[in-house]
Amino acid sequence: MRVVGNIAGLVAGLLATAAVAAEPLPVNIGGRTTPLPGGAHEFGWPGVYFESRFKGPEVSVAAETQGEHLAVIIDGQERAIVREPGPTRLTFSDLGPGEHTIRLQKTTEDRNSRARFLGFFPGKATSPLPAAPLSRQIEFIGDSYTVGYANTSGSRTCSQTEIHDTTDTRKAFGPLFAEKLDADYGVEAWSGFGVVRNYNGVSPELSALKVYPRVIPADSMGQAPNSPDWKPQLIVIGLGTNDFSTPLHTGERWSDQKELRADYRAQYVAFVQELAKRQPQARFILMANADWRGEVEDVASQVSRRLPGRVRVLGFSGLELTACDYHPSLNDHAALAEQLVMTAGLFGPELWAR
Repeated sequence: MRVVGNIAGLVAGLLATAAVAAEPLPVNIGGRTTPLPGGAHEFGWPGVYFESRFKGPEVSVAAETQGEHLAVIIDGQERAIVREPGPTRLTFSDLGPGEHTIRLQKTTEDRNSRARFLGFFPGKATSPLPAAPLSRQIEFIGDSYTVGYANTSGSRTCSQTEIHDTTDTRKAFGPLFAEKLDADYGVEAWSGFGVVRNYNGVSPELSALKVYPRVIPADSMGQAPNSPDWKPQLIVIGLGTNDFSTPLHTGERWSDQKELRADYRAQYVAFVQELAKRQPQARFILMANADWRGEVEDVASQVSRRLPGRVRVLGFSGLELTACDYHPSLNDHAALAEQLVMTAGLFGPELWAR
């Protein structure tokens, strides 16, 4: 999930419009990526970020997109948003002396495309500093709530373009929570997907659990390897909205809600247990609203019989839901982030000792 190291090699073949220096800055990566020849990285999940440190007044960033929005943040301040498809190179030369941090982060959800990060490059009188991965790591697995679906929109009625353009995963509850705890993080979330059933029964051959292993959402063949650098102490899962928010239709594989809920519980338990096997140091927070909290409480209870003390349930209600298609607002995401802080605190300080 997170790669730390020097990106080296020429990327001119990937960036046709500009010749790029051969010695990029060391980079810390949050989220899943596919390494490419020359040290570039391809990525597709929401919220993926690349971060580097340097000393001096000038830095450039090179990327290539297919319509994804990428934010450029320097020293905690947003300096640009890359929106246009194709190769992009931006140079910032007014930073002043001293140490600086630059981040490139995907803000939108683009399930059928992929972007490329080509590197950060020091400019005049600028030198690299080591990448600075954080000791705390958190993984977020979920649906549109976790994505931050249209969270910056002020309307519940939106076009598909407006939904895309007003989604900002940086401002979703997960990244807000991780920032409060000074943690690196990765997001694997797909709007409309559930544990066993997707919104309104669409794409029955897929589910959040089936696409979770992918390195890039659009690539059904690429599977995420077990990285020795990715050992999250906490895994936050929010799945269930799409399983239960629409009525069952004729032809779906469950005859009634009872069968659906039993299947949901069984598959969810197996998923958490498999994650716990792969990440034995991890603790889990399972999020749920009132509509399916009972199912999630049962999942947590079953998991806890084999893994006592490793699972907590965060139930939530009373959200504004004023964003597109009745999704959480920025205020809702901020409130959920605060609730996550309190829930994580129930594990005690030993949560981060592993």
